[in-house]
Amino acid sequence: MSVAEIGAMIPIVALIIPIVALTTRHKRKMAELEVRKLEALAASGKGAGNDRTEWLEDRVKVLERIVTDKGTNLADEIEALRDRPQIAPRRPERSDEA
Repeated sequence: MSVAEIGAMIPIVALIIPIVALTTRHKRKMAELEVRKLEALAASGKGAGNDRTEWLEDRVKVLERIVTDKGTNLADEIEALRDRPQIAPRRPERSDEA
């Protein structure tokens, strides 16, 4: 490179450095604003995961109701089985054809 080419590059580099700095600062501020926005949504309960959370809570309520309803029925069925007379287990029939 000649001295003239280096001399022409100096002002170009001098202009590029502040442009890169401004762009970087702008991107950082936008990222900070996005983080604040997401934090505010999470604090208010209106975040993207809230729908899923509500669905899961509803599902757990249904499952709890099923378990508690079936629990009393299951206990009654077990007691009914205890009251029945015991039957001797069947022995498998053997075939002595060999």
